[in-house]
Amino acid sequence: MAAPIAKSGIAYGANAGHITTRREQKPRAANAKSNNKSKHNVFVRDLIREVAGFAPYERRIMELLKNSRDKRARKLGKKRLGTLRRAKRKVDELSNVIAASRRH
Repeated sequence: MAAPIAKSGIAYGANAGHITTRREQKPRAANAKSNNKSKHNVFVRDLIREVAGFAPYERRIMELLKNSRDKRARKLGKKRLGTLRRAKRKVDELSNVIAASRRH
């Protein structure tokens, strides 16, 4: 996203509007949540995954991946998760789980 053009203080024109100073906003905690890859955090997430297992839509995505229906898996993920970016991340995660289960 491009930086907004400075306001001119004039009531009309391309950069119309009252001149204000931009406020610097703190980064949201939700954005940093997935970046915490500490040893303890990884352990806890693995434990939770082991106990709780996979959601029904995740099992369905894994089944689609096993049948090499990658596009359909992303499409289902997008429907369930809201954005294609989240869906791609989930599909990558689940394909890694499948690959790990094949190795063992």
